[in-house]
Amino acid sequence: MSEGTDEADTGGARPRMPPGQAVRHEHKPLHYGPVPAFRPQRWDLRVTGATEDLGAYRWTWEEFARLPRTDSVSDFHCVMRFSVPDVPWRGVLATDLVAAAPPAPEATHVMAWGEYGYGANLRMDDFLAEGVLLATHRDGEPLAPDHGAPLRLVVPHLYGWKSVKWLRAVEYMTADRRGFWEERGYHNRGDPWREQRFSHQEEERGPGRAPRR
Repeated sequence: MSEGTDEADTGGARPRMPPGQAVRHEHKPLHYGPVPAFRPQRWDLRVTGATEDLGAYRWTWEEFARLPRTDSVSDFHCVMRFSVPDVPWRGVLATDLVAAAPPAPEATHVMAWGEYGYGANLRMDDFLAEGVLLATHRDGEPLAPDHGAPLRLVVPHLYGWKSVKWLRAVEYMTADRRGFWEERGYHNRGDPWREQRFSHQEEERGPGRAPRR
């Protein structure tokens, strides 16, 4: 049982928190590099790559603010072995973004791009999973700068480095390509329920089992 969890005998049901995680209700935001300044007149969000019509899509901040909003509550799992339960988010569902900017049938992955060229790769089915948001609000308030304002990705079923802060673009890809931390030793997928923390785990296998991805 992880420290800080309330995992009781669940009769075989999945525990509340992934293995190796301790519950924290407050934590200092973690990120690589400085916090970028938000300039609404210059900001935009783009969808590029293997789109259905081979074109690019772009929203200014005012245009993005008019997209449908959804409220969602989910747990946030950091690869640094802590989880924050029941985080309230508000934003645009990834499925709604994809409906507005459809990918080509052959698109299998996305790269979520933040400021300074930071990127995290995701399988398309992970990007379209339930609860994945392009979030503008947390705890009922606009995102704080160090939490990714004005826009961050929230992928609650994967480790937190996949939830890219300061999101600026989504690139549809027809093949996988590793992102920033994935190139530096983190796992290519990052499933917390399987403790997929590091890239060396991708080659671990048992008898008759393929590598874990």
